Amino acid sequence: MFFWILTVGLFLMQFTAGAWLHLAFPGVPFKWAALIIPFVLSVAVRFGMVYTRTHYGALESALYYAANAWVGLAFILFCISLVFLALQLILLLCRVNIIRFLGPASVGLMIIFCALAVWNGFKTPAVKYVDVHVDGAPTLKAALLSDSHLGIGVSLKRFERALDTLQKEKPDLLLVLGDVFEYGPNQDKYAQALARFEAPLGKYGVLGNHEYYTGYENSLRFYRQSGITLLQNETARPAENLTIAGVKDVRTARVSAQDVQRLLADVPPTDAIFYLSHQPLLTQTAEEAGVGLMVSGHTHNGQIFPFNFLVKWQYPYVYGLYPVGHMNLYVTSGWFYWGMPLRLFAPAEMAVIRVNA
Repeated sequence: MFFWILTVGLFLMQFTAGAWLHLAFPGVPFKWAALIIPFVLSVAVRFGMVYTRTHYGALESALYYAANAWVGLAFILFCISLVFLALQLILLLCRVNIIRFLGPASVGLMIIFCALAVWNGFKTPAVKYVDVHVDGAPTLKAALLSDSHLGIGVSLKRFERALDTLQKEKPDLLLVLGDVFEYGPNQDKYAQALARFEAPLGKYGVLGNHEYYTGYENSLRFYRQSGITLLQNETARPAENLTIAGVKDVRTARVSAQDVQRLLADVPPTDAIFYLSHQPLLTQTAEEAGVGLMVSGHTHNGQIFPFNFLVKWQYPYVYGLYPVGHMNLYVTSGWFYWGMPLRLFAPAEMAVIRVNA
């Protein structure tokens, strides 16, 4: 069902862009192309997405990138076309006709925005420093690994480069927030690369929604191979006066406020609590239970502007550091991307949280 919805949506986005170009450049024969090309590309993209979920190799990898990238690029073209169509309508109502300027301007923006999205999608994520104060917590650095969606969409070499960059920060903790491995070849090698990452106080993680979608048992195996202590509505105590608590994916595993309250009820009152949740939900419950630092991912900060505004309809906390009562909440934009190998005005990051530094 997902792929059919995506196919129809992709066709409509491409058709809208084609309709705008036909209107903006009436001398160019876009009429039939605006209908035929979107149909052919939509079918090709659907085939590419389905085929590369079970077939791996160099050609399949290229097909994966092409199909997924085109979905994101079509979304950008659609948004720009929609803006210029609305602008043209407003100007016509005002009896102003400057479409001969609007057409080239829209194409220029399409080229610039698409180029930026591709460039930012393939850059190594930058290290993002976040300073917080947590009462009672030891001074330390906690690195976040979230939403890397490894596999056919992110090469092993690229992942290893990112790990090497983060290792230079010498974090005390690695906090893994889910959606780590998607699907594709060399899963064991990705896990081995992550297992080599050094964090003196340990590596602790929770599952994201994609770990359930792509195979729960397989995801558990990946976490074990990676040397990550998986917290499924559980706690761990890596240092004196510090408890790390982690929950299953809130929506997929239907974690309730009562589950969170029960989880945190037995934490020693002298301990500071770091709370891991893939999705930035049940934040008020965590704050009331005494959490000092909550970290989440999932939102990707929208990944492609202006999608972040749509994400905000479902998640009040989309990206960045938020004060929630006495609790610090940090929502990271994630390491790479999901599906579409693009980023537009929502850069990927490797967050390093400096606690009481």
